[in-house]
Amino acid sequence: MENMYGIEYLKPEVVLLQDTGIGVAETAARTCYDSFGNSENEVIKSIENSLPNSDMCSDINSIEDSSLLDDLAWTYFHHSILEHANLSFLIRGTSRGVLQEHARHRIQAISVRSTRYTMSSIINAFVASQTAQGGAKEFFIEKVLGFDMFVTCDSEYNRLEIGAMYDKLKYQSNKVEDFNSISVAKSSLGFLEEFAGDSEALFNALESGKKKRNVGDAFKHIISDNVKVDMVVTFNLRSLKNYFTLRDSGAAFFQIRWLAQEMMRATPSKYLDLIVKKKD
Repeated sequence: MENMYGIEYLKPEVVLLQDTGIGVAETAARTCYDSFGNSENEVIKSIENSLPNSDMCSDINSIEDSSLLDDLAWTYFHHSILEHANLSFLIRGTSRGVLQEHARHRIQAISVRSTRYTMSSIINAFVASQTAQGGAKEFFIEKVLGFDMFVTCDSEYNRLEIGAMYDKLKYQSNKVEDFNSISVAKSSLGFLEEFAGDSEALFNALESGKKKRNVGDAFKHIISDNVKVDMVVTFNLRSLKNYFTLRDSGAAFFQIRWLAQEMMRATPSKYLDLIVKKKD
């Protein structure tokens, strides 16, 4: 948790899901120079005389050090070789604002929690709130507070966020002739009459019913950059070097700087030694 500009924020969590090792990168470099025999790694040396079998490939992917890669990275700046190593990270609890920043890094694979498919509970809370006997907005706020959906962790500030979401939905519901048809699955429409006047029961029924397909399409406008997203990102090592250089910087947006720092903590030293300059 960190206080920035008077607001308390939660920091993201990162796990390294998989990494391909640096051995393939050395193999690529040795291929360029036809210098397999000069490697300090026996399995790389043996490639000079025979194609690797499955056991050799396993040994290649287990390599922890390569003097050639170190020379290419820090003496000759031949960074294209680093593109043969890839790392995949699972990221939890960063923001949609960070997601926009991530999109500027071209060479990455990224899969993100979809608002098209994951907004049902918010919409269900609003629909249920409309049956409340007074206090509809408060019902919605209290329900959405329980979803823990923001990177900000100040409950009073988050109440303002959720209140603004309610106001947008209320405005939209007054503009759409049949609001429920775009917010509730056809098979769940009967719940509106069955549980009329009981917001809690209606919300629970809607949650247990079928989710309306692509419900987020009509309601993306209600959420802000403050909403949490989860994602899996895969970088090749050269692109990760660029990412860390730009984002672990005082000039970077503070939330993506936090993310870059957590990703660095999750990155094994055999990669960091090739892409992050050691501090004196």
